Amino acid sequence: MTTSCFHCLEPVPPGFSAHVQFEGQPQPVCCTGCQAVAETILAQGMSDYYKFRTDSAGKVEELVPEQLKELLSYDNAEIQQDFVSQQGELQEVLLSVEGISCAACAWLIEKQLLGLKGVARVDVNTSTHRAMILWQPQQCKLSDIIKSLHQIGYKAYPFQADDEAAQKQTVAKAYLRRLGVAGLMTMQVMMFAFAMYFGMFSGMEDNFEQYFRWISLFLASPVILYSAMPFLTNAIKGLKAKQLNMDLPVSLAIFGAYAASCYATVMSVGEVYFESICMFTFLLLLGKYLEFRARLKASEFTANLQKLLPLTARKLLPDGEQKIVAAKSLQLSDQIMIKPGETIPADGVLISGSTTVDESMMTGEHLPVKKYQTHQVYAGTINHDGVITIEINKVGQNTLLNQIIKLQHNALTKRPKIVEVTDKVAQWFVACLLIFASITAVAWYQIDPPHAFWVTISVLVATCPCALSLAIPTALTCSVATLTRKGILIKESHVLETVPKLTRMAFDKTGTLTEGRFSIESISILDKSWQESDVMELAVALERYSEHPIAKAFTEQLVSPRQLSDVEVVTGSGVKALFNQQPVAIGKSAWFGNHSSFAQATLFVDDQPVADFYLADKVRHSAPEIIHYAQGQGLSCHLLSGDSSNAVKDLALELGLDTYKNACSPQDKQQQVESWSAQQHIVGMVGDGVNDSPVFNSAHLSIAMETGADISKNTADVVLLNSDLKSLQTLHLVAKKTKTVIKQNLALSLCYNGSILPLAAMGLVPPWVAVIGMSASSILVITNSLRLLKL
Repeated sequence: MTTSCFHCLEPVPPGFSAHVQFEGQPQPVCCTGCQAVAETILAQGMSDYYKFRTDSAGKVEELVPEQLKELLSYDNAEIQQDFVSQQGELQEVLLSVEGISCAACAWLIEKQLLGLKGVARVDVNTSTHRAMILWQPQQCKLSDIIKSLHQIGYKAYPFQADDEAAQKQTVAKAYLRRLGVAGLMTMQVMMFAFAMYFGMFSGMEDNFEQYFRWISLFLASPVILYSAMPFLTNAIKGLKAKQLNMDLPVSLAIFGAYAASCYATVMSVGEVYFESICMFTFLLLLGKYLEFRARLKASEFTANLQKLLPLTARKLLPDGEQKIVAAKSLQLSDQIMIKPGETIPADGVLISGSTTVDESMMTGEHLPVKKYQTHQVYAGTINHDGVITIEINKVGQNTLLNQIIKLQHNALTKRPKIVEVTDKVAQWFVACLLIFASITAVAWYQIDPPHAFWVTISVLVATCPCALSLAIPTALTCSVATLTRKGILIKESHVLETVPKLTRMAFDKTGTLTEGRFSIESISILDKSWQESDVMELAVALERYSEHPIAKAFTEQLVSPRQLSDVEVVTGSGVKALFNQQPVAIGKSAWFGNHSSFAQATLFVDDQPVADFYLADKVRHSAPEIIHYAQGQGLSCHLLSGDSSNAVKDLALELGLDTYKNACSPQDKQQQVESWSAQQHIVGMVGDGVNDSPVFNSAHLSIAMETGADISKNTADVVLLNSDLKSLQTLHLVAKKTKTVIKQNLALSLCYNGSILPLAAMGLVPPWVAVIGMSASSILVITNSLRLLKL
């Protein structure tokens, strides 16, 4: 039978024998690391950890000198600027802690750190695996705190919050403060309310009752004027913007009851409702806080990609020495070394070494990508197994990671049409609700005046259309997060609405249905006065200026390119220039109208064809699968290619496409898509080249491959970061599921509001039940949307 390690609960390797003493009994451990950590925990009197833990502790790894050196860099004031804040005489840091599995871990960490001289406070969050620490910098260093955590088996590093995450953290703290005030004061007000209830039956003197009313007024005021103030502020903002938002009926209920109770207290007439409005505010805030937490989880992935970036980088100085510097201080052309397992801090070109890199955070593809010299690497990706040196070529907002963050933000900020429609419906709903509540109040004053006030409040709160307003944004946020994780970057807000409506899909050939990795198969010399070596040198010189995938087949040739002048790239045709004052060009065979062939490229001199180049390309392995899937979903698939060769027809037949068209100029493609649109088809276009950017503007949905030209990626609505056509299937499935979830959310919210309205108006829903119903409907809608994160 295999023996488990006392500390990490993993099997003890055969032949390894080491123990620690726990309550007088020897306990086996699996390695010297676990032995050292267990002995540290037991020696410091924290053996209760092993009694109360509910999960295993993390595997322990010894800190190597390089890691110790990096830890010491965290004490550098310049590096600390990004993650340490000053709180009076103390400093505060938020650490991400790996290995936290249960409440016993939080207890152990707090006890260990509070034992350090200078550490004033430790708050561990077991859900987010983070620890907030306040310490006295004169008595203790940040590296000492992290080393101390490592001694008990936890790997920690500073957490980098971006502005959005920091803002959400502030909002969460504000919720907790307001909830705390509301909860504390509500308990006090309830005590006096009970005293007055009992006094009604036992004959309390008027002076005492009036005294209790004033005390209740004093205690309830912070709840209304502080805890409930955001509802009023939002309602006023809405009115200033000439909009009726969801906080308006809630504010009317709270502040109306508070004003009536204050009047009754000052004038010594009527009833007071301080305990009810305090309880009401507390429950409302609790519901809002739970809703906020659920929404926070929904946007968790998109909120903070910045945390993927390391804080420090190993910069190579001109004398060859290494220096650990703040990653944010890196400049263009700086050279940095990255060791195996480290995260790349900036975009750059690999100039020495080779390795494999995990780019799954961008592409969703978990297989490592091989990288050799001259290959581009990206900030936030992880170097797997080689020591490499890169030269920085993009920093700050220009890195790919920051561009992804910016595009995500844009996609989530722009409002799809369906959201705008729902918001307008919600506004009209609030207007109708206010009218209906007024009618209810008047009617109940005629029927039963003492109950009119509370029935009206129930109507205002129970029918608040919060769930209706959350139904679509939460579903869209979850879908965008899921697609980004799978390497599908959504740039425009209409994408998820448009995808399920598509009836036609058009594909470019080169670089889209084929891999776009051309090789020159043969050359046909048309003008015998030219040698093959001469035409090749001229062709290479011209293709150096082209971004078309065919150009790579030429530029990889080991020849000396000729010197050109007046170079011009003609979109959809090719490249032309002057060579020794003689016009030369390379591009489509029919470019100058006097030559036609099945070659993929023709070299022209003085507008006359000199040589034809025949190239070979490979069909993408996922192309047949995606065409089969699209046709199975009822979409017709078409090929629109600028290639004039027979390869277009062969590819269309091989993949079973519905139609194909070769030798298309950008205008031809655009006209074809517009013609389909005129026939009421919803058209999606997938491409990668410069010549696809015009047709992207005509299609209802445009999708670009990451390996394509920058201009096509900038124009497209969607970018496939992994350049895998199977992502189209994922996009289609997620969009369809999102549509279903949105329908469910809308049905749920409308059913709730429709059913609760008559019940509340008939006086069958007490105010506290109305609050719970409103919060529960919102949380149900958000929970339903969260299912999209699991696709």
